[in-house]
Amino acid sequence: MDMPEVVNELKNFLDGEDRLISYPSKLKLKIMSLFYLASKFDGDKEYAEKEVNELLGQWHCFDDWAMLRRELYNKRFLGREKSGSKYWLERTPPALSDFGFRQ
Repeated sequence: MDMPEVVNELKNFLDGEDRLISYPSKLKLKIMSLFYLASKFDGDKEYAEKEVNELLGQWHCFDDWAMLRRELYNKRFLGREKSGSKYWLERTPPALSDFGFRQ
């Protein structure tokens, strides 16, 4: 997914520091938000849950990092240990078409 295109789609949901100011209600924009947030993770790093929460906290303003973390995991942007002790960016991220949308 081309990040400038994603940022353009989300322009009404980003503040001056490019943080999400709210989680969109439309499914396509929710998915775009997850692509955007996933782009903030380093693909070569494993994260403790606290680190995931801190990183997400830097990129949104509505104080619901737990929901965003679950969404990133449930939609397969992030993988995790069963215990939830380690998270990582999936090597093969989902595509927009995986959610029924055209690229």
